[in-house]
Amino acid sequence: MKRINKNVIMLGWVSFFTDMASAMIMPILPIFVVVVLEEGMDKLGIIVAISTFASYALRLVSGYISDRYGIVKPLVVAGYAFSALSKPLIGLTQGYKTVAGLQVAERLGKGLRSAPKDVMIVQYSTARASGKTFGFHKMMDIAGELSGALLLFVLLWYFGQSETVMRNIFYATFLPGIIGLVIVAFFVRDVPKPISHREQSFTLTQNDKKTIGALFFYFLFLLFVFSPSFFTMQAKAVGIATAVIPLLFVVSSGVQTMSSYLFGILIDRFGVKRVLAFSYACGVASQGFLMLKSPFFTWIAYAFLGLFTVASLNANRAFIAQSATNKGSVYGVFYAGVALFGALGAYIAGLIWEHWNMQNALIYSLVGTLVMTLLFFLMKVRHEN
Repeated sequence: MKRINKNVIMLGWVSFFTDMASAMIMPILPIFVVVVLEEGMDKLGIIVAISTFASYALRLVSGYISDRYGIVKPLVVAGYAFSALSKPLIGLTQGYKTVAGLQVAERLGKGLRSAPKDVMIVQYSTARASGKTFGFHKMMDIAGELSGALLLFVLLWYFGQSETVMRNIFYATFLPGIIGLVIVAFFVRDVPKPISHREQSFTLTQNDKKTIGALFFYFLFLLFVFSPSFFTMQAKAVGIATAVIPLLFVVSSGVQTMSSYLFGILIDRFGVKRVLAFSYACGVASQGFLMLKSPFFTWIAYAFLGLFTVASLNANRAFIAQSATNKGSVYGVFYAGVALFGALGAYIAGLIWEHWNMQNALIYSLVGTLVMTLLFFLMKVRHEN
């Protein structure tokens, strides 16, 4: 890791603390909505869908602004500020609509910062090492998730799982969120603005369009993969205690932390497609183990979810870095696609679960991911021949 630029390292710490705060919320938010607020799975699906979709426009816009006007760091700082301030306010909510609104604010922050942040990472990457750089950053990102999930487990185990405890945990996310905001505001250097940038006419190149076209398969795959919120409710449905559920996220985050940098090396050595193929197979495996509806296999499903998440994200982000010309805009399209298709998938899964039960939602997810994976392997074999 000696070749990792210090600005990337600082951005890694920003993600560490921000994702620590997110991980303190993620395992209990679905339970808070469905059990404490007594809303249905369809309402949870709506929250996941609209909060995911909320970042759609901003991911596109922020990526475009980064490329067109050279404004990068201000967008990143503003995005982290949105996230840091919205999470603690969930502790004051009394209904799913307010939760949805605050989750929208948090996702808007993520949408505002995601593409410009990746532009900064690319700017401070060394030649032919984008996979390693993104692997390092994702490792720090997930290490924060791991720390937050462990902290949540300790708090629930020691103080209990009452409504008051959950609300106090939401309030407590203010501290790591602010630490991350301070680091990005004062310890990360902005990228240099392009010379005579205002005089250039901006347009997507053929490389950009080809890159975006190649990303659509991943977007379609996301229609079928369960979101972490649905993984949580499946775990509760098979009898895993609320206090223990954060440890499931520890498994997923731990797998990602240990494998992220390795996947970066594999991407640089063997290429994006092979790592993507492996990630899709892991996505199918995670849904398959959930279908067995056993606490033991749910733990395994979380591990495979971690492998799918880290391998697919690192591969796609490195692919954009290697292939696109206007990287900020293409990262914006990428994150917009993830948001749009992830939102639609969550909405569909929530409706199926609420109106036709969990089993049918699991079948929808498993069959969809399996078909998409088989198609990817067939296309890969045809292309190689």
